[in-house]
Amino acid sequence: MAQGSKAKYTEKQKHKAEHIEESYEKKGVSAKKAEQIAWATVNKQSGGGERSGSGTKKSAKAKANDRHDSAQKAAETRKKAKKQGSLEKQTRESLLEIARAHHIPGRSHMKKQDLIAALRSPRA
Repeated sequence: MAQGSKAKYTEKQKHKAEHIEESYEKKGVSAKKAEQIAWATVNKQSGGGERSGSGTKKSAKAKANDRHDSAQKAAETRKKAKKQGSLEKQTRESLLEIARAHHIPGRSHMKKQDLIAALRSPRA
């Protein structure tokens, strides 16, 4: 039998384990092994017994601050992606002007893709 009490599991989890156990027994697996497989499967899929909700000890203000920070990070990521995507749309000549403004060495001999890579590097 699997170790530990099953009291912390929800009825849905218990039912799922029972169903899995029955199906393995029908396949000819021993009852003990079928039970082990069933509970291992339930644990893998749901992370074990009932769990309290995440962030239950955080105040409403702390949760609001976290949401605000997350939204700001998402906006920065979108802005950065938009900027990077726009480099491909520009001509080589316009990329050369930007590279010149960033003082990128060897820019005049670079192909368009090389200019884009140089502009995206942290040095630029």
